[in-house]
Amino acid sequence: MSITVNLYYTGKDGAARRFAEEMISSGLVDQIRAEEGNERYEYFFPMNDPETVLLIDRWKDQAALDFHHKTPMMAKIAALRDKYHLRLRVERFTDAPK
Repeated sequence: MSITVNLYYTGKDGAARRFAEEMISSGLVDQIRAEEGNERYEYFFPMNDPETVLLIDRWKDQAALDFHHKTPMMAKIAALRDKYHLRLRVERFTDAPK
């Protein structure tokens, strides 16, 4: 049962896009994608809201997501979010049982 988490990062004056760009250029995105159980980690830019970035984050199961949340990368992500003064909204979805 996979878990998908949609994270909406919203800022001002292009801050959300710069956050996503720094996540990629710093190598954090590649590190997260390489984690055991990560199935997807991609940024999208809503056409109707230029100040928001959507991250679609998908994990194999809750154990993989819990492990990710305990890694040192989470502190780095939080520091970048603070650096760019972003607000965060989260949606969580699980696959329906087969």
